[in-house]
Amino acid sequence: MKAFDDSKAGVRGLVESGVSKIPHIFHTGKLDSGENSASDSKLNVPIVDLKDIHIDQARRVEVIHQIQSACHVGGFFQVINHDISIHVLDEMIHGIRSFHEQDVDVRKEFYTRDLKKKVMYFSNGTLFSGQAANWRDTFGFSAAPHPFKPNELPSVCR
Repeated sequence: MKAFDDSKAGVRGLVESGVSKIPHIFHTGKLDSGENSASDSKLNVPIVDLKDIHIDQARRVEVIHQIQSACHVGGFFQVINHDISIHVLDEMIHGIRSFHEQDVDVRKEFYTRDLKKKVMYFSNGTLFSGQAANWRDTFGFSAAPHPFKPNELPSVCR
């Protein structure tokens, strides 16, 4: 795991290096391909509606509780009525994809486990926790309480 993390190349780096089998650090030993198949799934993605949160304090508190619950129970949710245009959302996806498609040496410049950094690229927040690693890389940024400066973002994400 340390060698994987020290490479700063992430999961994408493993794929780019030609790895043909998923390394042992990503195996839980608990996966049964017959379990949790899509046909058996009762997956219900919570929907959080942001309508009126700026004008109704009670609604705002209700939405905060919905988000807390969704994060605690399932770990994700869908947001509606956020007033972010489809164009902006599409550009965000394009920027993230472009970041991950850059040369590994460019991505490495942003690799960190320092949660105090405003812009972070890393693989597996739980890498050293004792459980199996997740087959994913993460690129993120912190905008609160103090926003990052635009020049801190990789140029492909601006």
